[in-house]
Amino acid sequence: MTSVQDLIDRLHDEAAQDRDPETTPDVGIIMGSDSDLPVMEGAYEALDDLGFAEQTDFADAPGARFTYEAYVVSAHRTPELMYAYGETAADRGLDVIVAGAGGKSADLPNMTASIAYPIPVIGVPVQEKSVDSVIGMPTGAPIVAVDAGKSYNAALSAVQLLSRAHPELVERLKAEHESLQGDVAAVSRDLHDLGLDGFRARDEDGD
Repeated sequence: MTSVQDLIDRLHDEAAQDRDPETTPDVGIIMGSDSDLPVMEGAYEALDDLGFAEQTDFADAPGARFTYEAYVVSAHRTPELMYAYGETAADRGLDVIVAGAGGKSADLPNMTASIAYPIPVIGVPVQEKSVDSVIGMPTGAPIVAVDAGKSYNAALSAVQLLSRAHPELVERLKAEHESLQGDVAAVSRDLHDLGLDGFRARDEDGD
């Protein structure tokens, strides 16, 4: 059975390996509980849409140039793991962290932002009641945050940060944005050309 200490030891071991940054995860996704996964899956979706691959073995990178990893890290139940994740993030090759947490004491994003500084952390309030906790940082201890539940946007922001050093990501982001624009254009055309009844019938046929 894997213990918290096993995971802490793993993180420190990976940090000591001094691997080529092109073979390590670029984005870290962390969440306070696996119950946050239905919300945080949006971050996976965004990264997958942009051609990132999930890296599940630090020593065996997938073929994609850009990758991400994911862990459950509880600020309250496993604070030592949270500290280890934040402290080793840079040495493990991470460039940005997307951190989600729920409840009124959603401390994982802002605590991780403090520990991993200056690595940017993008906070995701898993619930509306988590917003104040996630964004409540003092001057000099920055965190970027998205609206409640918007982990997809958090991952897009993470890639925007990475794109400043990787022009190929700029092109991927532009293509993603153009795809969204195309979806709106198609809906707008159909609503106008088919009329309300025809538009509704189209949606029913699609079901």
